[in-house]
Amino acid sequence: MALSRVCWARTARWGSVVTHGPYVTRRLQLVRSGLTWEAPRSSKLHLSPKPDVKSIISYVVTKTKVINGKYHRFLDRHFPRFYVLYTTFMKGIISIPPFANYLVFLLMYLFPRQLLIKHFWTPKQQIDFLDIYHAIRKQSHPEILCYLEKIIPLISDAGLRWHMTELCTKIQRGTHPAIHDILALRECFSNHPLGMNQLHALHTKALSRAMLLTPHLPSFVLRHRLKTHTTVIHQLDKALAKLGINQLTAQEVKSACYLRGLNSTLIAEERCRTWLAEWLKISCSLKEAELSLLLHNVVLLSINYIGTRR
Repeated sequence: MALSRVCWARTARWGSVVTHGPYVTRRLQLVRSGLTWEAPRSSKLHLSPKPDVKSIISYVVTKTKVINGKYHRFLDRHFPRFYVLYTTFMKGIISIPPFANYLVFLLMYLFPRQLLIKHFWTPKQQIDFLDIYHAIRKQSHPEILCYLEKIIPLISDAGLRWHMTELCTKIQRGTHPAIHDILALRECFSNHPLGMNQLHALHTKALSRAMLLTPHLPSFVLRHRLKTHTTVIHQLDKALAKLGINQLTAQEVKSACYLRGLNSTLIAEERCRTWLAEWLKISCSLKEAELSLLLHNVVLLSINYIGTRR
């Protein structure tokens, strides 16, 4: 027994091959090469159940930045108007979910009139869209004129009744009223039945449509909004009268006329300046209590002006 141990030790020392099976042979080879050896493991490949998530996220973020950079340059070159609004969204003024900006851009491209402000319309779109909006507010004009005719018997002063009848008759015949025809009725619009606080609910809805305001609100809210908008226009008129119409560019004149009820897209610049001068003369002659007349002037002064009827 002792002799066999000695022989085995010498054999292992000399590097002799001992046929004690593959396990012993493999162990001897690793010992000679100076490596440690452990029990054999399974040959199956084991993958980590948790990949490097941080590396994947970093890769995705990098690729997203590159794609967004190319996307920004594409919009800036081919769609400069949309790019301005797009960058406004991206800066966080309006919060949208990730990647939803692409959908927003598509919707703005398909529905520019509903989703874009006037600044981002093309010149052709400005004419077409403003014409559409004017057609919407023009639908309320007959209703407003009909209401004015109905309240004529409610006017106590005989002279004012006559002036109101004459004004409605001229407009129904397609005649553009003169400045004095409108100013003669200023007293009717300062108290009952046409004062700002005495307007009927249905009348305020029609006037709201004429001002491109939503009519789907309670009557007291509509009355307040109409009064606020008319007051702002009255203040702008005073400032514009001091500045002078001649100081305005052609586009500014057309915008001022459109705000006050005239479809200026169909009318030459000089005709717009003439109409705006008539409006300012009426507006600057009115007091705060008579602003209901200025509100109705959106219809009275614009409905039969040259070039507005088709």
